[in-house]
Amino acid sequence: MSTGTPQLDPQLVLGAYSVGVFPMADSRDADSVYWVEPRQRAILPLDGFHLSHSLRKTVASDRYRVTADLAFPQMIALCAQSVANRPDTWINGQIERVFCELHAMGFAHSIEVWDGPTLVGGLYGLALGRAFFGESMVSRARDASKVAIAWLVARLRLGGFTLLDCQFMTEHLASLGAIEVPRARYLALLSSALDGSVGAGGGALSPSAGADFFALDRPSPESLPIATVSGPPAGKVIAQLLGQTS
Repeated sequence: MSTGTPQLDPQLVLGAYSVGVFPMADSRDADSVYWVEPRQRAILPLDGFHLSHSLRKTVASDRYRVTADLAFPQMIALCAQSVANRPDTWINGQIERVFCELHAMGFAHSIEVWDGPTLVGGLYGLALGRAFFGESMVSRARDASKVAIAWLVARLRLGGFTLLDCQFMTEHLASLGAIEVPRARYLALLSSALDGSVGAGGGALSPSAGADFFALDRPSPESLPIATVSGPPAGKVIAQLLGQTS
């Protein structure tokens, strides 16, 4: 962990993630950020996602409508919002601004969970090469964040991603199949996932090189367990897709 930096920019952030480091702030109102590189890193193996019976029912029932990149600014704002059991967050103005810029550049993505017209949960993160770095998730309704992770895992699996970084372990993540790995092991997984995403001579980073975050939105009979009409698949398709690997 290092001292704060005066300003974030997209290339600085991308470079940091490519070597296993990420920014956090002391509070929502903090003027600066600091850089973090955990000794033990939480990851969620994409073939080890635990889909419980109750979560399977919730996903398959389409209790919530799930979208991707439909409301990125609203999603990160919801994650940064203070609530009674979490009066402050690590997402300050700098982090919110730079991730909105990274979203516009095609690197940052969100999964939104809706109850009717209301955004009730979801997550956002950064896609780089075949790695997805989960930044924050939020739930304002029962199981909303779990539904978001389930859809994310299905999306990443179908899109050819190999690493889902969760940063820090929590009981919530552990219940979904997350594990901790030491820094050296994480860096080896990261290096493999980023292979081909950096140009010759350390050139510009490319979003999702070798992977496709939107493959789930372009289903084909070969890529999904059951045939679907055009457009986002129904929850029962996601449940079947995840059930093949749980």
